[in-house]
Amino acid sequence: METPFIYGKLATGNNFTDREDEQERLIRNFLSGANTILISPRRWGKSSLVLKSAEKAKSLEKSTIVVFIDLFNIRNEEEFYKVLAEKVIQSVSTKMEEVILNVKEFMKQWIPKISFSPDSQQEFNLGLNWNELKKNPDEILDLAEKIAISKNLKIVICVDEFQNIAYYDNPLAFQKYLRAHWQQHQSITYCLYGSKKHMLMEVFTSPSMPFYKFGDLIFLSKIDSAYWKLFITERFRSTGKEINPEQAGRIAALVDCHPYYVQQLAQLVWLRTEKSVNNTIIEKAIDSLTLQLSMLFQNMTESLSTTQVNFLKMILDKVIRLSSKENIENYKIGTSANIVRIKKALNNKEIIDEQPDEIKILDPLYALWLKKYYFIGHRKFDPLGRIY
Repeated sequence: METPFIYGKLATGNNFTDREDEQERLIRNFLSGANTILISPRRWGKSSLVLKSAEKAKSLEKSTIVVFIDLFNIRNEEEFYKVLAEKVIQSVSTKMEEVILNVKEFMKQWIPKISFSPDSQQEFNLGLNWNELKKNPDEILDLAEKIAISKNLKIVICVDEFQNIAYYDNPLAFQKYLRAHWQQHQSITYCLYGSKKHMLMEVFTSPSMPFYKFGDLIFLSKIDSAYWKLFITERFRSTGKEINPEQAGRIAALVDCHPYYVQQLAQLVWLRTEKSVNNTIIEKAIDSLTLQLSMLFQNMTESLSTTQVNFLKMILDKVIRLSSKENIENYKIGTSANIVRIKKALNNKEIIDEQPDEIKILDPLYALWLKKYYFIGHRKFDPLGRIY
């Protein structure tokens, strides 16, 4: 029997829960031509949300084409232009002959070499001459717009991990160049998203940056516990197993409603359950999951300075006046000036999330591990999560 919970890959169909408001907003933007900026921490379901919204948008308006681009491993302009051209051509071509025709019609300046994958007529590779391309990449940046106008299409280009353009040579100049082209497109809608909040905030909310006010800015929130209760109880019921709403809520609460971890913990509980869930099963599952990650968390902690670790202890202890003389002395932070430096460093490492009224450790299982294991005698763990 297949497990009823999905994590580590895109959630589709019955595996997708809630996000009705965000879906409606995204679909409206996709169909109306409004650009969207979507920001949230890792594993909160951004990609699943964009995919689900794109599918609905396409079903509502048949002339809508959606292009998905992931910049996770794209670390320079040459690769960016190449993948942009390939994905756009691929999205409007249903067979090999169409790929060739579209390349000839819309990429006349380059005459690129095309090599096809033996496993698929749509999978292909464009051989572009970078020395020529970097002199004038306008045709690539305007490729989707030209195709959309020619074929009477509405194209939505979704770019994941957009913050990675910060790693390119001269990223500010590149952003200016992108913005100069993209803001002129009338038939293309852009959805830009990623998981490094501090980097994306700099790109999209700083008045000095080219992409300032480029589109509708959406900060993805966690899925409310009420939705998780319904989702978990229904998924258990669909496989002939029982869990009551309180137990389902307990699963969500233990991992602070973190979408990835809720599904992972729910699966562990489901696997341990023969017929009906009990509280002991849930507690053993959360302990098992936390200890599975103990080596990762230990290595992460050992990479931090002593004052950074002490600052995490302050957060877990829910200290309010972080810069007070008493708390700085009690937690051995050093000086009040260190607080600013520590927060910046931990933000850059994606370990904490700083809100106007609260600072939280982003990974709820890391917070649980610190509180339950690390700060109790600074224990060490072997690769199997066993204390030694």
